[in-house]
Amino acid sequence: MRKFLIIAILALLTGLSALPLQAQNSLLRYADKQYELENYSHAASLYEQAHDRKPNYENAQKAALSFQKIQQYDKSFEWWRTTIGYEEATREDFLNYLMSAMKAENGVTSQELLAGSPFKESAFPEIDFAKIRELNNKKANVKLVQPKGINSDGSDFRITEDIEGNKYFTSDRGSVYPSEKPAVRLDAKSNVFSEEKSDLNDREFFGIYRYSNSDDLEKMTFDVPGGLVYSDPTLMESKNILFYTTFRNIRKVKKTREFEVNPEIYFSKITADGTLSETKAFPLNNATEYGVMHPFIDEKGKRVYFASDMPGGFGGFDLYYVTYDDGLNFGSPVNLGSSVNTKEDESHPFIMGEKFHFSSKGHPGLGGMDIFQATFKDEFFTNVENMGVPFNSPRDDFGYFITSKGKRYLSSDRKGGMGMDDIYLIEDLNKYLLARVIDCNGNIISEEFETTLTVRNQNENLPTTRGTKSELLGDVLPETDYNLTISKRGYFKIHDNELTTKGLQGDTLRREYRLAPIPYNMPVFVDIVYYDLDKSQIRENAQPTLDKIADLMKRYSFIDLKVGSHTDSRASKEYNEALSERRADAVRDYLAKFDIPESRVKLDWFGEENRTNDCGDGVPCPETEHQLNRRSELVLEAFPDKNIDYDLPSELLGKDICDPAALFSALNHDVPTIYFDFDKANLRPVHKTELERLALFLQRMRTLNLSIEGHTDQRGNEEYNMKLSERRAKAVMDYLIKRGVEVDRMSSEWLGKTKPVHDCGAVPCTEAMHQLNRRTELHLK
Repeated sequence: MRKFLIIAILALLTGLSALPLQAQNSLLRYADKQYELENYSHAASLYEQAHDRKPNYENAQKAALSFQKIQQYDKSFEWWRTTIGYEEATREDFLNYLMSAMKAENGVTSQELLAGSPFKESAFPEIDFAKIRELNNKKANVKLVQPKGINSDGSDFRITEDIEGNKYFTSDRGSVYPSEKPAVRLDAKSNVFSEEKSDLNDREFFGIYRYSNSDDLEKMTFDVPGGLVYSDPTLMESKNILFYTTFRNIRKVKKTREFEVNPEIYFSKITADGTLSETKAFPLNNATEYGVMHPFIDEKGKRVYFASDMPGGFGGFDLYYVTYDDGLNFGSPVNLGSSVNTKEDESHPFIMGEKFHFSSKGHPGLGGMDIFQATFKDEFFTNVENMGVPFNSPRDDFGYFITSKGKRYLSSDRKGGMGMDDIYLIEDLNKYLLARVIDCNGNIISEEFETTLTVRNQNENLPTTRGTKSELLGDVLPETDYNLTISKRGYFKIHDNELTTKGLQGDTLRREYRLAPIPYNMPVFVDIVYYDLDKSQIRENAQPTLDKIADLMKRYSFIDLKVGSHTDSRASKEYNEALSERRADAVRDYLAKFDIPESRVKLDWFGEENRTNDCGDGVPCPETEHQLNRRSELVLEAFPDKNIDYDLPSELLGKDICDPAALFSALNHDVPTIYFDFDKANLRPVHKTELERLALFLQRMRTLNLSIEGHTDQRGNEEYNMKLSERRAKAVMDYLIKRGVEVDRMSSEWLGKTKPVHDCGAVPCTEAMHQLNRRTELHLK
């Protein structure tokens, strides 16, 4: 009896000890079943419980895989980190550990993750570490922002926008319905078990929402037979048709009694009130054999681009297109080829102009799906390029779209979003430089010119372009100082060293610059110095003129002096040529005392060849006429070298650089007033000297004209004085004509005694006051 009792007790204890093991095995079987049914969210929770009860490699690995399936990357990383702590951990476990760390975006480097493990980066050729570093180091100057009224705490992705600004996008916003029934998956083949919700994440099935330009949000209603999931809206706006992806509850009985579903494409007419009607199936649908999804309508090319795993591809889902006509008759599918498609999945096509965008898991990237850009030209897709950061992240990035107004969107499940997947608006961090470069008439310059745009204190030349209206365009950074130089052959260079985006309101930095032609060899000051007979020494009365010239040349480095020296006709030609050379040398040597370099003084000598009058050999002339020939003509010329593109001198800043005569008006000597003896119209010798200077000035300043006004004093009758004033004006004009000033550059009038300086009829006048009335006034215009 006692033996029997002992045996019974032992049997009872043995049975009791087996209960936890049986419960654990039951839990694992149930977890495995949920995983098999793709109910990953529920399976993950069960594997966590199993590991809590009995920590081991298998439970940790299955928990990690389950969380990885439902894209809970933080939890997946935690469980992969636990998994690799077991001795049974394989290279594949470490690979998943690295991948989950990248997607968790926790900032830990691969070297840190692999420290103390038996592996190095080279053990994982599946991960292109060098490419990842390259993409992370080459960031586009844009930022991603959440668009108003779009995202939720669920998944929101694949947005499109019509020309009126109404937005269509995919979302599973709404309630969460925990259950143990697996349902439909969106991204590939699926088993349909529930018509309530997606057991991938226990959320509502995906639907398409319309966010109107009046901020109204509505879920669109579809009439697709058996339709459960709706996503990936794209518009054929010319026909007001919406294309989209759908999963339908189609059942195909197999030996395993499982039900397999593939995605399909449908399209519906959008009515005036926003509802859908006239729904039709895309002719390539074959839901029981393969999937077609992610449509995009290229109305310009009359093509429908889409993704499919139909037979004959490169592996996974490939990108295809079919053509269509106005009657929506569709052609045969064309695979985009190996430059786009890989053995992995490609998805979410979008084309605008020559740029084709798509997402891929097969091209080198940052992890998950990345967005790529290719060139489409002459029916070929080339130059596939990862768009880099921040367009892409270690997680899934897809659904790139550009509106007709240039707004750019993408979808991503990157860290920091509002929900599981989010739609992001892409905004340029760049500001924009828009500069109008105009000529002196205010017209924008369409000809080529050179531009140098640099960040202040840096040497790298930043790119600029010309817009459709010939405006200067460039990308500039916020809160940054710049230097801008604009140059064109024969024009003043423009330097803007105060160009900055600091404090800029808005996105566009607007400027207007005026390119003005350089007035080469422009005379800015003229004068004449005279010499004694047979002498070349500088007279004392000539020194103030040369002192002024020296001062101007020291102040303005862009001004040079031209000297033309002459003699009278007394003595031989050979002697006079040598004498005129000595007179020119005397001017240069005088200026050298002021440290004016010889290179800035250009000397010419002419002997007796260029006389101011007819006092040639053997012609009797008074000494005053000979004196007019013994001279050096001095002309200060601005910008004397036509091979130099001069900077606008600082002395001229703020002046009208398009009016050359006004630029140096302050330097020009005063225009003389010519006085006459009583009842005479003859020119005095002293005034001939002044008119010589004026003639020289007008010969060089060919843009200037001269107004001549003759006057008399008030003695004599009006008729006589009017004729006398006419003769006085004519005397001045005739002299200047003789000295080479064109008659059509001069105008004259005679006013008699009508405009006296002193009104001698009102007050008694002295002879000096009468003298001031006997005059010819000269005015430049």
